[in-house]
Amino acid sequence: MTSYIEPLTQESTPSIIADKLRKAIGAGELKPGAQLGEADLARKLGVSRGPLREGMQRLTQEGLLVPIRNRGLFVIDMTVDEIRDMYLAREAIERTAARRVVAGDHEAAGEELLALVRKMSEAEGDPAAVGEIDIAFHELLVHLAASPRLTRIHKTLITETRMCIHALEITYSGAEARVDEHRHIAEAIRAGDHLQADDLLAAHMEDAITRLTH
Repeated sequence: MTSYIEPLTQESTPSIIADKLRKAIGAGELKPGAQLGEADLARKLGVSRGPLREGMQRLTQEGLLVPIRNRGLFVIDMTVDEIRDMYLAREAIERTAARRVVAGDHEAAGEELLALVRKMSEAEGDPAAVGEIDIAFHELLVHLAASPRLTRIHKTLITETRMCIHALEITYSGAEARVDEHRHIAEAIRAGDHLQADDLLAAHMEDAITRLTH
């Protein structure tokens, strides 16, 4: 397993530290509910506590870390209510992104998305790989909207999605159904059918909630 908590090989800015910690949370290296020890993290990352605190503060502002008085900083726990709320926000961002993508070069965008769907289909039988391609599909969808703000907000939500998938991987199965859902979304975008893409994204998010909470 790749470790994200290791010495930095480039200038240790707070943004780089925040990105390292964000990836560690998403990958399950820093587990939900885990307490972050400054001394231990500073040693593992090879940085001083000043930039580390700034990096952790960024994740606190994003909602990935929560301060508990007189105890310290902890990774959030993704409860059922928080999973539903996270997908509510993801749905708003991705449906907005899809609308913008369809208004542009939707044929090229659809082809890019379908290329990932093909990779997802080829990866059936490897739940971890399917999960990563699933996430890459949604990251690409938002990226294609060319909105830095949507992309920035979406990054935090994708980290929370990864937390859910790692914690509940057994219940988040059914690769064949997931491949079909993504294919239909990509085809609707390629066809320039915003209403169909919108309906499919809404249904896809509801299906993900069901998979992760039952």
